[in-house]
Parts: sequence; C-alpha cells; structure tokens
Amino acid sequence: MITYKEKLSLLGDMIELSKVDGQLHEREYEFIKMVSEELKVRAEDFQELFSIPNELLVLKSEFARIEHFYRLALLSHCDNHHHEREHEFMYHLGLKLGLNPFAIKRVLLEMEKSPSRMIEADKLLGIFKEQHN
Repeated sequence: MITYKEKLSLLGDMIELSKVDGQLHEREYEFIKMVSEELKVRAEDFQELFSIPNELLVLKSEFARIEHFYRLALLSHCDNHHHEREHEFMYHLGLKLGLNPFAIKRVLLEMEKSPSRMIEADKLLGIFKEQHN
C-alpha cells in the first residue's frame, strides 16, 4: 500500500499533466477527482493540490509505477485532445519513475492504436516484462 504522501504526489503528477496543454478540461478534472476518491484522499487536500507545486515521489514497487504511468496515459486521452506536450511530459515522467524507455514508447503507441485508448492489463504488464529480458 502506498502512503498518503505518495497518493498526493501521484495526483499532483496528474494535475501537472492536465495543465501541460494550457488548460484543465472538465473531463480531466473529473478523472483526477475520481482517482482521488479511489485513493481516499480528503477533498480539501485534493483541492489544495491545484495551487501548490508537486513533489515527485518515485514509488518502490514497479507495479505501482506502471499503474501510475497508465493512469496518466488514460488521463491524457480523456479530453479527446492529445497534445504533443502531454506525450513529452508522459515520456519524461515515465523515465523519472524508472520505467523502461522502450516500454513507455510502446505503451503510448499501443494506446494510440486502440479505438478505446485502453490496453488490457495483461498486455500492459507484458510490454514492461518484455523489457526485463
């Protein structure tokens, strides 16, 4: 289980990504809010994240880092406006999270090819496992 501070950092990453294209779309806000509720973050703490700088915390578990990266990827597609700066942000954040650069690129490509912009969990994890060999 991740700590409350790590949860706030994850949400902060999502907020940063949502602002990369210059505006926070309603669908992006709702998606981030839904994740904050899933993570059981207090509403007042969630709102405060929009006005403070984010502190990147790298999760110890590779699975948690992959899960976070995928949440960000979903967020980048939820407003139907996939901006190039979002793609760059996600790639660099994935590197900061310690994820394999080839797997990052492949996940982003697979999501672009998917009509729903989603990848099945087994396929997602398989992409990252491939890079371990």
